[in-house]
This record gives sequence, structure tokens and C-alpha cells, in this order.
Amino acid sequence: MRFVDEYRDAALGRALAGEILAAVDPARHYKVMEVCGGHTHSIYKYGVDDLLPDNVELVHGPGCPVCVIPMGRVDDGIAVAGEAKVILTCFGDMLRVPGSRQTLLEAKAEGADVRMVYSPLDALRIARENPDREVVFFAIGFETTAPSTALTLKRAKRERIPNFSCICNHVTIVPPLRALLESPDLRLDGFLGPGHVCTVVGARPLRFIPADYGRPVVVSGFEPLDILQSILMILRQLGDGRAEVENQYRRVVPDEGNLRALEVMAEVFELRPHFEWRGLGFISQSALRLSEAYADFDAERRFSTPGVRVADPKACQCGEVLKGVIKPWECKVFGTGCTPEHAIGTCMVSPEGACAAYYNFGRYARHKEAV
Repeated sequence: MRFVDEYRDAALGRALAGEILAAVDPARHYKVMEVCGGHTHSIYKYGVDDLLPDNVELVHGPGCPVCVIPMGRVDDGIAVAGEAKVILTCFGDMLRVPGSRQTLLEAKAEGADVRMVYSPLDALRIARENPDREVVFFAIGFETTAPSTALTLKRAKRERIPNFSCICNHVTIVPPLRALLESPDLRLDGFLGPGHVCTVVGARPLRFIPADYGRPVVVSGFEPLDILQSILMILRQLGDGRAEVENQYRRVVPDEGNLRALEVMAEVFELRPHFEWRGLGFISQSALRLSEAYADFDAERRFSTPGVRVADPKACQCGEVLKGVIKPWECKVFGTGCTPEHAIGTCMVSPEGACAAYYNFGRYARHKEAV
């Protein structure tokens, strides 16, 4: 099968592993962050980390859009869902994300009309079919999913659908990466750049990492051979004393990004002055809100929301996992008090969460055996 089997070839994987081994300095420890949660799941699903030398460590980054949503924003969604004649729509992985008291799924069980959708266009269809109800789309995601929300809002405006609105939780990738690089408790040697985000924004926005911080970045695809080749490219940069942005994922990512998608986002959204990230706190200009031209579709203006900052449960260490400070299995409640069925933190809920990757692909058991 074109573009699938080619990137899962075991012989090529072993060859790349040999080249990686030849490229490392045995006396040096390398720490590389995979920014995207999709990379994390591929790494542990296919055992990519098992092919790396012991002195090449992969750590997880804040590139899971569900994982970075703070509890207060979930509470806002639940509050809107509780309003009379409201249908709240969201992607499936948001349903079990804990708020301060309950999840959206639990609110649904208590009578709120909360519906899972696969696209914001599904939410718009529900609004057309229910003209006597207010339909709210709880939008999440990095620049990867923001264009689909923007295009849906443009259609809602063009078709003059008055009962459709959006709670915008879209976030941007550059500010949290800068916050991580400024953190004193994390030393990183390089980054696997977020391939999905870069399909929209391109590789250029990541140039600040080598320019300001001297770290190499390789925009990577998500197949096992993509990731192995990207790690090799980072190690070769480090060995040559270079720090650049390289694009391994050229079959999908243009350097300039998707210009039409960027144009639509610029029309529909504007930057928030600040936004709270789970584990990282408030980061300036790191999230999007609806522009004045689309203010009529802003559910945060249409409905009363608590807007309260809520601290994470003391037992949950999702923040440290998102910053790459600890591995999921080092969390006190991982695999015991916190499981996918009964999650305390978002990293165990999301399909892109690092904790879910470790749990689902048996890493917890393996590490416990090693101990």
C-alpha cells in the first residue's frame, strides 16, 4: 500500500537504527522532545524507542490539544451545556476530560444535551435541523483543526444561521515551545517538529528555536521510519554543530504552509491576550478567539460562563508530563488511580495523551518489571 507499507519496513528500520547508533557520541546523553502527541503514540505503538541507543532519550511535549485544556475551560463548556434549549457539541475525546466536578459525559448523563461530532460541520448541520435550539460547538485543537472551525463559521455567517455559536479553545504551537525553552528545569537537545500543525503553518514559524536557542528542529512525519529518520537528522545536526529547521515530512508539509488556511484563520480569529495551559500556566498570545467580524457567533459572549481558574487535583501530574519533566509511569497514580476508564488527568483521556500511549501499549508493565 503506497505511503503506508513503505514507512513500516523492518529492514529499513534496522538500517536506520544502525545509522543512529553510529551518529551518537557514547559519552553524551541526548534528550529529544517529540512535540506532537501523535508522534508519542507512534513511538510506543511501533517500539521506536527500543531501536534507539540508551543515551538517546525521547521526552513528551505539549502537543496534545485535549491534554492542555485546563479544568476551568471544561467547566465553562459544562455550564453552557446546562443552559435551557442548548445542544453542546464536541469531539469525542473531550467527553471524558475532567472538569472541577464532572465531565461532559457525566453532565450528559444528568440530562444535558451533549452530542459527539466528527467535524464542526456536523454541529452546523444540527443547528440547521434544530432551529428552536441553540447549538454550541466546543472547539479545540492547534492550528491543525482551526481552519475547519474557521470555514464552518464562515458558512454559518454566509447562510445566516442565528442559533449556531462556538466556544473557541484553539491554541497555537509557538508560545508554549518558547515557554518550555525558557524553563530552567528542562534541558533539551532538539525537537521533532509537529507534522500536523506544520501542514497548516509550514516550517518557518519554528525557525526561532535554532535562531534564539541553538536547538535543531526536524519536522517529522508519523510513521515509524519517519520518526527514526528525523531522529537521525537531529543527531547529525548535533554532531556537525549545526542548528537548523529541517523538513523530513516534505511529502505533506510545504515550507510556507497552507496559505489559504492561514488566510481564513486570519479572517475569523484573533489572538487572545493570554490563555491558561494545563501545566504551563498562563501564556501570552497563545490561543485564538473569534474576531469582531464573527462576534455574533461567540458563545462566550452569548452565554454566561464561570471563567474561573481551577487547580488540577493534587494527585495529578499531567503538567509535569506535558513539560517533559517526568515520564507518565513516574506519576503516583498512573495505572492505579488514573486509567483510561477512570482518568484523573487529561493525558490519560486523550488519544494523543502521553499517559494513554504508555498505558495502552504496555509501557507501564515493562517499566515496573525493569524496576
